[in-house]
Amino acid sequence: MPAFMPKRYQQDALDALTAFFHACQIQTARRAFALTTDELYGKPLGYSPLPGFPDDMPYFCLRIPTGGGKTWLAAKSVNLVNLHLLRSEYSVILWLTPTEQIRVQTLDGLKDRDHPLHAALREAGAITVLDLNEAKSVTRATLDTSTTVIVVTRQAFQVENENRRKVYESNGALQHHFDGLAPAAFADLIHDVDEQGNDTIPCSLVNVLRLRRPFVIVDEAHNSRTSLSFETLAKFRPSGILELTATPDMRKTPSNVLFSVSAAELKAEEMIKLPIVLQTVPDWRQCLADAIDRRNLLQAVADKEWTPGMKRLRPIVLIQAEAKSAERETVDTGVIKGELMTNNRIPQEEIVVATGEEKGLESLTSKYPLGLNDPACPARYVITQKALAEGWDCPSAYILVSVASLHSSTAVEQLLGRILRQPEARRRASEELNQSYAFVASRSFTDTAAALTDQLVTVAGFEKKDAREFVVADTPTQTSLFDGELFTPHAPVKVSLPQDTIFRGIPASLKGKVEWDNSANTLTIKSPLSAGEMEAAKGMVAGGQAQEIIMQAVETANEKTVQIRYPSEQGLHVRIPQLSLLALISNEKRRVAFDDPAGQLKVELEITPVDAEPSPEALNALNVQAAEIGLIDVTADGQMTRDFQREVQICLDRAYSPEHWNEVQLAAWLCKKIQAPFMEHDVKSAFVVTWLNALLQKDQFTLARAIRQKAAIRGVLEQKIADMRKKAVSRAYQLALFSEDTRQRIFVDGSYSFEFHLANYFPASCYDEKKWGKYKFKRHYYRRIGNFDSKEEFECACFLDNEAVKGNLKCWIRNLVKTDNSFSLPKVDGKFYPDFVCPLPDDKILVVEYKGADRWDTPKVKEDRAIGELWAELSDGLCRFVMVKDRDWDKIVVAEQL
Repeated sequence: MPAFMPKRYQQDALDALTAFFHACQIQTARRAFALTTDELYGKPLGYSPLPGFPDDMPYFCLRIPTGGGKTWLAAKSVNLVNLHLLRSEYSVILWLTPTEQIRVQTLDGLKDRDHPLHAALREAGAITVLDLNEAKSVTRATLDTSTTVIVVTRQAFQVENENRRKVYESNGALQHHFDGLAPAAFADLIHDVDEQGNDTIPCSLVNVLRLRRPFVIVDEAHNSRTSLSFETLAKFRPSGILELTATPDMRKTPSNVLFSVSAAELKAEEMIKLPIVLQTVPDWRQCLADAIDRRNLLQAVADKEWTPGMKRLRPIVLIQAEAKSAERETVDTGVIKGELMTNNRIPQEEIVVATGEEKGLESLTSKYPLGLNDPACPARYVITQKALAEGWDCPSAYILVSVASLHSSTAVEQLLGRILRQPEARRRASEELNQSYAFVASRSFTDTAAALTDQLVTVAGFEKKDAREFVVADTPTQTSLFDGELFTPHAPVKVSLPQDTIFRGIPASLKGKVEWDNSANTLTIKSPLSAGEMEAAKGMVAGGQAQEIIMQAVETANEKTVQIRYPSEQGLHVRIPQLSLLALISNEKRRVAFDDPAGQLKVELEITPVDAEPSPEALNALNVQAAEIGLIDVTADGQMTRDFQREVQICLDRAYSPEHWNEVQLAAWLCKKIQAPFMEHDVKSAFVVTWLNALLQKDQFTLARAIRQKAAIRGVLEQKIADMRKKAVSRAYQLALFSEDTRQRIFVDGSYSFEFHLANYFPASCYDEKKWGKYKFKRHYYRRIGNFDSKEEFECACFLDNEAVKGNLKCWIRNLVKTDNSFSLPKVDGKFYPDFVCPLPDDKILVVEYKGADRWDTPKVKEDRAIGELWAELSDGLCRFVMVKDRDWDKIVVAEQL
């Protein structure tokens, strides 16, 4: 099975988890959350403890819109939980799903060795995946020797009368879990009273979980916000709770959003098909026929794009029928199937009906193992009502047809969850195959589009601006009615009305769109009007002749709308020379794009005696200095608190019996587990043995304790090796870029360049005029503008825009950070993404970075300035770089004129 490589935003989410888990080892959860979010977003975010749980229990959320791979991220995070949060080789993961369909889908994926979910989970080492029935008889040996993931619905544990649930009752198959427990462990279990009134401890699954302090993953967490849901979770004594959702609760029981992804980022990473091309027609039969024509067009495009070795694409149409009613005539599944077969001549084998009563998809799977994804499957049309709302996935679904209103969330969920996913998570050559399509039987395009954008926000987790921009009309006329920002009339249309016209006034819906001059008896249409607004315009006057004149004026205004085109849409290409490196490849010197110092430079790892000695920070991380990290603490107001992470560690040390190893066996295990592919085995082995021997010489640190904390030691050693690697890369970087012979191996001559593309600019957040101030940018390269980090940076953008208007720049681009679709320069640890890129009239490039004066002399800014100035110097005049502070715009003007 090919490796499933994380997308950029997915890796960023995993890095955020790692940073948060590290911070939790030395800070409270609240403080760790503030520190991590401050590093991520430039400001600390507030933290809300979960009521009914210890205040210091890590409780956090990943906000990922529909189609972003939430489940895969959750599976990938299990290894990070073990390594960096629990610091235990094994753990128990309680994975809660909202529905039975999603439970089955998740369970199957986690168990299937050929599935990406299983591969992600397997990074945690030995794993066991169980359903609830299997968990009721899980053995102690299984929990002791593997990370055990129990996948259940939340409803499996939620009940007011706990005696009705087997998970709370004694179970003989679980009794051995409680043999030989320390007295302190019994105190943490749920007690019961038997028939004689004696205090007993049920040998129940819940008590087994309490012993193991499970880490809880809550999928689609927005569906689980009741007090009973949280009371149920508290019974397990979780070591932490990770929520996954597109729409986190930020009011009643606020989720702590550690990392958030926008729909624009998913589009940029080729995960979803956007925009959604919307078409509305009043007649449902015409709506269906139009969808069939579009499917045939997409099929022709896909067939033309296909080459040998590619997987063939068969676009699928999802049709949402109305529910059958005995009281009125409905367009139900039978009616739609008849229309497809009779009037559109669709063969029956191409049609699948999937409802609660008719299980067409299940029948299909019995004949074609991969269902709709099977190359041999002939199905092209799936008719449903609600059956596809959850637990169903088909990336080749491109078109939604709704014969009902899109005002219900169910319809939108089907649209989002089923037709947005990009087949094979890669961009297609033909733009038609990178979009989704919706055909809706409706008389009002404007109302339908507005309803769709609203529910993209509330159901799929889109930002409001993303939702607004990712719904587009199938025709320019409809687009002009929906988005006045994208289209504008050539000029207002003014008409004279008969002198005897009785003018009734301008209704509120037309304020700003029409203008009446009573003295001249003229009406001016200032912007396009929708069908409903046309009717309102007719009602402004009495008399057929005046109404006819108004209707003709409205049609003229609608026809004369023209699209506002930005430089990127006018064919302007912006290419920026990149650094290139003369490298030795297969005993031959070749030029390559220089973007990975660690992988492209000769890096020699140096291990000093100091490196092989556990540092105070390492000892602190291992909780060796017990005097500094105690179990009981006192807050500033005199309240006693418990160190949550320390308490969890004690519970896990008690639950997981240590192996009876000697020092050699422990060192061998560490060498095997430590991920350092750049180190030769004998070098890594010698380092680990020396470091471990030094650790065991420390007071109060015995071999038995080292064995119990082997997972934590692994994490400390991996971090130490990473730090040594970074120092070695830094030495190689300085030697290659800032020495006398730099010009013999580093070049900026256009042989390698980065180009901004029209379809690849998707900011995580866009310019916020409420925050920074309102300014009508005229010469930004793209329609969208990435948000700014400060007021001064916004003012710098305003200055650049004005320079472009004056002709000193062709345009300007707000360069985005942490994306392969932006210009960057390599650094020792990561990349430098300058704030602005500006093509000059002579086709040279000006790059501008704005920095606050308070950060001007920090090591990071100095490194950014050095690589930017070196890049410009090596270009021999092709490129210019300027770093600005204190609103010194003259530096930009000077750079323009060099």
